[in-house]
Amino acid sequence: MEMQIRDFPFVVLGFHSDNGSEYINKRVAALLDKLLIELTKSRARHSNDNALVESKNGSIVRKHLGYIHKNGRHSALVNEFLMNHLNPYVNYHRPCFFPEIKTDSKGKQKKSYPFKKMMTPYEKLKSLPNAEDYLKPGVTFEDLDATAFAISDNESAQNMNKAKRKLFQTIHEQVNQAA
Repeated sequence: MEMQIRDFPFVVLGFHSDNGSEYINKRVAALLDKLLIELTKSRARHSNDNALVESKNGSIVRKHLGYIHKNGRHSALVNEFLMNHLNPYVNYHRPCFFPEIKTDSKGKQKKSYPFKKMMTPYEKLKSLPNAEDYLKPGVTFEDLDATAFAISDNESAQNMNKAKRKLFQTIHEQVNQAA
């Protein structure tokens, strides 16, 4: 978790989780406290509190890593894949829709997802007013552009899929050796 927070190009001000003990424990709380990051949690039995996270969990994490439990002894391999392949692919090369919110005269909000709002998370960050103000000290959009444009979107997807095949092959071999 500390590596992921360190790798974000912007300052993390808050961390919102569900009520699961994998995220709300003394170790995580101490880390977030040390980094001056506010920890908030979802209300019990209110699954819509984390609707965006849950949708990304299905469309990204489960799609690429599956539903089976990953043994702790494989966590270093999985983390390496996430940090070096999946995260860069998702953040710099995989477009997603961002909502356009319209409020009617009664205050009701309606979301639509037009194609003009489709962009990568990195492009969305750059599109924010005063986007540079959100970057960590020492991080520039020129540096991030170098990462984003180093390879094409298709090359990134191919590299990520190749790394994913290698990850699962390595895990499969380790499991078979242990058996």
